[in-house]
Amino acid sequence: MSIPDYQSVMLPLLKLVGRYGQIKMSDVTQLIADEFRLTEEERRELLPSGKQPIIQNRVAWARTYLKKAGLLDSPQRGVIVISDRGKKVLSENPKTIDVIFLRQFPEFLDFRNSSHQEDEASSIVNLSQGTPEEILEESYSQLKSQLLAEMIEKVKLCSPRFFESLVVDTIVKMGYGGSLKDAGRAIGQSGDEGIDGIINEDRLGLDVIYLQAKRWEGNISRPEIQKFAGALQGKRAKKGIFMTTSDFTSEAREFVKQIDAKIILISGKQLAELMWEYSIGLNTTTTYEVKKLDLDYFSE
Repeated sequence: MSIPDYQSVMLPLLKLVGRYGQIKMSDVTQLIADEFRLTEEERRELLPSGKQPIIQNRVAWARTYLKKAGLLDSPQRGVIVISDRGKKVLSENPKTIDVIFLRQFPEFLDFRNSSHQEDEASSIVNLSQGTPEEILEESYSQLKSQLLAEMIEKVKLCSPRFFESLVVDTIVKMGYGGSLKDAGRAIGQSGDEGIDGIINEDRLGLDVIYLQAKRWEGNISRPEIQKFAGALQGKRAKKGIFMTTSDFTSEAREFVKQIDAKIILISGKQLAELMWEYSIGLNTTTTYEVKKLDLDYFSE
């Protein structure tokens, strides 16, 4: 049997987790390989980058999609369990689970829409008709979208102290606050759900920015922003950054447009984009260098 694609892995993976109830990710690939009766050679076959076994990569993608659809959950690092929704799906005895099947779940649709991916049918057509460059760009976009979603989840699970450090790293990498040491000393005021502090706008400290960051699940509403604006006014400050792991209500966003103080709202999705842009908490695993002919070199 050849190595299954990630969609073919979805149903066997869900059944496997349902059978065990709880399973370590480190054991999943081996069990799926056993399920599909892969040979030792197939189990060792690597991606073109040579960095990861193909079957391990496909199992990881299948797990991610099932998790985004709410069929699997991860209560702790490296462990997956089946959710109530996953149990219900299995009780209905589906013949297959693929991307089209998962589109019935709102959470999965939100995930697909947030990553700006097209529906499965048109995506397949586009990839089959696209140039190699277009296929490469589409694949890159999907990998990035998936990684950003995982980053947001990790940030929500981190401790207040770690979130403080993450915010400091991000702001300094963006060019604010002078050195990392100075920025960390400037902030350093942790709370149960976030941090509050002051950071220099530039290395000379010609102006300061007041910062508030909260690890919230629900969207930040207007009253929270009003409190922050009031705190700025009390400090005679005109600039502030409010960062959250979730998002802001439309009323909150509208409020910051109506006041004199300049308050920048950064959502969890925007924070993940900044972490991507400045390589915070990320490692580069593979680099593909696309080259083209230098026609001037060959001109005689």
